[in-house]
Amino acid sequence: MSSMKGHILISMPHMTDLYFGRALVFICEHDEEGAMGLIINKSFEDESVKQTFPTLIIDDEDINQVISPMYFGGPVSLERGFLLHSPDFNSDETLQINNEFSLTSNSAVIDAIKAGDGPLQFKMMLGYAGWGAGQLEREIENGDWLFQEVTPEFVFEGNEAEKWLFATQSFGINIAPGTGGLA
Repeated sequence: MSSMKGHILISMPHMTDLYFGRALVFICEHDEEGAMGLIINKSFEDESVKQTFPTLIIDDEDINQVISPMYFGGPVSLERGFLLHSPDFNSDETLQINNEFSLTSNSAVIDAIKAGDGPLQFKMMLGYAGWGAGQLEREIENGDWLFQEVTPEFVFEGNEAEKWLFATQSFGINIAPGTGGLA
């Protein structure tokens, strides 16, 4: 299977666990050693996410001033922040995913956003989703995920609660609202 880097994974309706039910995962890295991605449609402001993480508080005034909402990026390393953003910001620690997306995980990008020098489009996530060698491919073969290309507009704009439904419908899958895990 070729790399899914820069694509989104769309969880299928039978996936109803708290983390990946109705999830859209942007793939940042994918090679023979595994994959790393960020859930892009689950804000910590959503009631279902608040119920899952009732004690998680982002108590950093600088971050709360410039970045809202904050997103649940996945269950691995919840203490670590990742900024998925447009490629108009670059630092020594920025990973260019493709021509439309970059990833930075240091405080310099927060400072740049605060100063008005940061990326024009961005989402801040806590945690990430990770897969070992061959694991994601097996999950796709099992029918847990569909994957497709994605645009910056889809990732950074629009109503988060409707994105999963919109993505499934783009494959001709008609899901009744309220089914299949967290919204």
